Amino acid sequence: MKIGTPKEVFDGENRVAMTPDSAKQLQKLGYECAIESGAGVKAGFADADYEAAGVEIVKTAAALWKEADVIAKVRQPNETELKRLNKNKTLISFFNPGGNEEGLELAKSKGANVIAMEMVPRISRAQKMDALSSMANIAGYRAVIEAGNNFGRFFTGQITAAGKVPPAKVLVVGAGVAGLAAIGTSTSLGAITLAFDVRPEVAEQVESMGAEFVYLDFEEDTADGSSTGGYASVQSDEFREAQLAKFRELAPDVDIVITTALIPNREAPELWTKDMVDAMKPGSVIVDLAAEKGGNCKLTVPDEKIVTDNGVTIIGYTDFPSRMAAQASTLYATNIRHMMTDLTPEKDGQIVHDMEDDVIRGATVTHQGEITFPPPPPKVQAIAAQPKKEAPKELTPEEKRAAETAAFKAQTKQQVTLLAVGAALLLGVGLVAPASFMQHFIVFVLAVFVGFQVIWGVSHSLHTPLMAVTNAISSIIILGALMQIGSGSFLVILLAALSVFMAGINIFGGFLVTRRMLAMFQKS
Repeated sequence: MKIGTPKEVFDGENRVAMTPDSAKQLQKLGYECAIESGAGVKAGFADADYEAAGVEIVKTAAALWKEADVIAKVRQPNETELKRLNKNKTLISFFNPGGNEEGLELAKSKGANVIAMEMVPRISRAQKMDALSSMANIAGYRAVIEAGNNFGRFFTGQITAAGKVPPAKVLVVGAGVAGLAAIGTSTSLGAITLAFDVRPEVAEQVESMGAEFVYLDFEEDTADGSSTGGYASVQSDEFREAQLAKFRELAPDVDIVITTALIPNREAPELWTKDMVDAMKPGSVIVDLAAEKGGNCKLTVPDEKIVTDNGVTIIGYTDFPSRMAAQASTLYATNIRHMMTDLTPEKDGQIVHDMEDDVIRGATVTHQGEITFPPPPPKVQAIAAQPKKEAPKELTPEEKRAAETAAFKAQTKQQVTLLAVGAALLLGVGLVAPASFMQHFIVFVLAVFVGFQVIWGVSHSLHTPLMAVTNAISSIIILGALMQIGSGSFLVILLAALSVFMAGINIFGGFLVTRRMLAMFQKS
């Protein structure tokens, strides 16, 4: 079978669904590859690069759609492209099935199989083909770069001979893939980063990236991502009012706002109102990543950058991934290649459209003349709901003293019991064993007791607990071997020397392993 990639017909789209590297991987799956002439030029891939990778160059889009069995593209196909489908073709593309009923009906009438890349379920196994996340990652990164390009100060704070520069304060609304990418970029540039999301389970992710999660003083339980496939869900009016009140409180203080809040198949919720924009400082920047669906900011104009009367720049571009076409094409082509890997289990260049597979079934929107959208929910939850942890009860000073006394008594009782049992056992052995044996046996028992106390008393400060214990044991072995190495018996000397050698390897190896472990946490 042949996989073909046409030139994108959407205005301003620079991405391409096949790169020379991904074509090589597709050929290993048994496919022939073809691409329309000039399809990759805007992304930095010349026709010569594709020819060197063994890809056939087709002059026109019509010829490519006719020749190819599988068509891989980026943007939602238009009516002309859909009319070129038939029952023997498979289309892999962004498709917007929730808002493209006419496209679904046309694909159904043609009998084609259509896989919508935005419908790949957000489960662990499908991450390698999650194109929505790949593109959102780029959009989040690019949003911070665009904000920095329009912001009049440094992101990081500086103290120079010319004066002190305060760090920029960035608020990221929505901590999905795009939001987390924006948070990572913002914190790495040195800005003070705040983040908000309606899903409480993302707070730890936000804080782990060096940002501060904005909590609401609100009692209502918010829906977690496990029930919505990892996406945010619609919240109550009361929650929305509490959320807007918090944003009004933050608006005068933040320099940059990046909004990423979107709910699948819905218009973008309005989260940044006109009065919030009016409250922001002159020179502030808003980057609205939801502009394509109406925008999270009331004043956003899709595909434009505007400056308000009070000097706030609002960026409503809808083509952030396309502005980094080379990187976006590389990631998207890799997502396509992984999808083809799942569709080609035998690696023989033949598609097996397994509708029992959760990932393939979830992404398929038309199959054999039937509309299969919307898909059933995935069997595996996207994000496991975290059980609520009860706050530990604060003990009074009297209760603390009582607990410490009880613990001391229990420990003393255990030690006395062990000593009594040990003494009884020694006495029992002494009744039947000769005096010469008992003399050595008592030394042995005391050595074991002292050795145990010494080994478990070694500090773990410089190595892992396992390394600390093994090094302590090895040290005792070396001391014992050194005491025996002066023996008159050749066999004893040989075994003692071998013990010193092997225990030494253990000790030095332990320190080398510890050093490598510590080096993992160093930046350079």
